[in-house]
Amino acid sequence: MFEYLGTVLVSVDPGFDVLRYLTVRTIGGTLTALLISILLGPVIINFLKSMQFQQYVRDDGPQSHYKKKGTPTMGGLLILSSLIISTLLWADLGNRYIWVVLFVTVGFSVIGFFDDYLKIKLKSSDGLSSKQKIFFQSFIALLAMTYLYFSAEIPPETSFIVPFFKDAILPMSPFLFIFTGMFVLVGSSNAVNLTDGLDGLAILPSVLIGGALGLIAYSMGNQLVSDYLYLPHLPLSGELIVFCGALIGSGIGFLWYNTYPAQIFMGDIGSLALGAILGIIAIILRHELVFAIMAGVFVIETLSVAIQVISYKTRGKRVFLMAPIHHHYELKGWAEPKIIVRFWIITLVLILIALATLKLR
Repeated sequence: MFEYLGTVLVSVDPGFDVLRYLTVRTIGGTLTALLISILLGPVIINFLKSMQFQQYVRDDGPQSHYKKKGTPTMGGLLILSSLIISTLLWADLGNRYIWVVLFVTVGFSVIGFFDDYLKIKLKSSDGLSSKQKIFFQSFIALLAMTYLYFSAEIPPETSFIVPFFKDAILPMSPFLFIFTGMFVLVGSSNAVNLTDGLDGLAILPSVLIGGALGLIAYSMGNQLVSDYLYLPHLPLSGELIVFCGALIGSGIGFLWYNTYPAQIFMGDIGSLALGAILGIIAIILRHELVFAIMAGVFVIETLSVAIQVISYKTRGKRVFLMAPIHHHYELKGWAEPKIIVRFWIITLVLILIALATLKLR
């Protein structure tokens, strides 16, 4: 909206052109989302308490989690409301990438909402079945990937970029593009969902990764910077930094209430949407491999579950005391804040390594 106002009002006073600057709108989007989430936090927490939308703890989970029972869940409403409002206010709504990201955000949040609602209704930690979630996630991912492929205007939009190599930009067939995109999108969504088991564990890495992807989006959208870094130039990608800024603001605002000991949990409505958001932005920017490095904590959490299941079914033995791996460290006696902060640090290091690949070409 403000971008459009800047275009209209610049004829009245040239000073209004500042509303069209990408940096100004990114800062504005970040601060707006932060302010909305901070102010709405107590309102949403009280509303969720009044509706008895509370967390139900697994009987086979760590004993330290029993005290979390009754904490309001579905706090993803706070993240998503501030994120979407801020994006609509500050982003260029004529940019098709913005609408693809918003479509995926809303689509995956709806899946998460029904998953959370069933858990609350059944007073159980089980909501939608795994097959149901993957089916609906795959359907939304299919729609998004199909649109991205057939709306592409330049070859780099549908090519595969290999890190460390200047000219390693490989064209992809429609099937390969759509299939790999669906895998990344669904995988990313579920990986963040699996990681969201401790207070603040999933939200800050999501914010940090979102910020890093925003930098890549800006770099690829700027001709001079993309040429300097030997990145393909995607003219529309720069606008995604406004969305990423809103994600940072909404995430930090949510962390204010989600930090240990949490006053609210994001629930699947938040975690499934957050993972999908990061995945779709990485796909649009054609930096899936770099994203996998950044999201190393999410990847490890997912692999720990897969390894545990495979080992138990094939050998009858568990590799970890409990999966995902953050529960393993809980049962080893690590304090919850120690696990959280160390995973944050690991994420920061991985992001720096991933960003370094942009120059090592």
